Amino acid sequence: MTFAAHPLWLAGFRPFFILACLSGLSLPALWLMFYFGLIEAPHLARAPLQWHAHEMFFGFGWAVLGGFLLTATKNWVSIRGYHGTVLALLAAAWIVERIGMGFGGDWPAAVFEVSNKLFLGGIVTLLLWTLIRYRKQDSYRDNYFFLLILPAFLIAKQLMLDADHFREGTAMATGLFRVAFLVMLERTLTQFMKSVFHVEVLRHRVLDAGIKLLGLALVVTPWLPPAIAGGSAALLALLLAARFCFWHPQLGLRRIDIGIMYLGYLAIVLQLALEAMDVFAPQAWVGAISTHVFGLGVMGLIIPAMLVRISKGHTGRKVVFDRADKAVLWIMIAAVLLRVVAPQLDSGHYAMWLTAAAGGWLAGFGMLALRLTPLLLAPRIDGKEH
Repeated sequence: MTFAAHPLWLAGFRPFFILACLSGLSLPALWLMFYFGLIEAPHLARAPLQWHAHEMFFGFGWAVLGGFLLTATKNWVSIRGYHGTVLALLAAAWIVERIGMGFGGDWPAAVFEVSNKLFLGGIVTLLLWTLIRYRKQDSYRDNYFFLLILPAFLIAKQLMLDADHFREGTAMATGLFRVAFLVMLERTLTQFMKSVFHVEVLRHRVLDAGIKLLGLALVVTPWLPPAIAGGSAALLALLLAARFCFWHPQLGLRRIDIGIMYLGYLAIVLQLALEAMDVFAPQAWVGAISTHVFGLGVMGLIIPAMLVRISKGHTGRKVVFDRADKAVLWIMIAAVLLRVVAPQLDSGHYAMWLTAAAGGWLAGFGMLALRLTPLLLAPRIDGKEH
């Protein structure tokens, strides 16, 4: 077997989901070590807070999003996604970027820029080429949202690396990931509820398009007048909450594997409400609550379920969440409560809550890494190639 023909390189989700698990278990723990001064980081490419936010979005987050999109094109436009040598080079570029962010503080500027842009620039270019070239056979007409947000990630990344525009870049990256989740939740929850509970969730073309367009507009929140930004966030939260009531939550929340997607949906609503409150009724929250509601409540809840479902389904296995899979989801729910809720109730033990939440991520993604990596390194069990 040649290197490029190894099962690891047969589909985009395989290497990038392994990298997502490894970064998910390690990045929060590393950040806490920097935060508490347990280890020094003299060669970080940026200040520790910038490094932390950048790596959670563009290290962990894009390992997941990249693996998902490289795989999803197979279903969307009916062609095989990038694989083999191209996929191996993308994974190598992701690793090089992590090395550069961690140790490239003293590198020549040109070398660092190449190391930092190679992965995202490459994968965005390849995904755009696929979606544009095969647009006529795309089974999802609203994939034009990806045509808009994918190149915008490059702008958000650059802003996050600039100390003077770090907050704008973080807000933009949050908005871009929010659009991606809004698109994916519409598709997946519609399918899950129909196949499991035999019910149709409310889908209305005008409402769905309005929600996504409003989400797209909020990508540029930092440059909108505060009243417009806050009002738009409040309106989107209201529309999402209203639609949620017609998505049969009384059924979806009965099963943890589907219910956790509903909780992630509600976390989007909460994060938008917090953004609106920050404009119209500021509160003295503890610890960047809006960002962490999104990071832990949306990404931290939805992504583990995605990793399990896609890893099993696309390796020829039956998509069933066993006890260990469900335990991971409960651990991630606990991590949200420990990081977001507990500090508001007991700010005096803030460090303890941070440590416990990071421990939850380490345990949850550690379990996922141990359980999913053997599946992702092996051929499909149903005899298909990919």
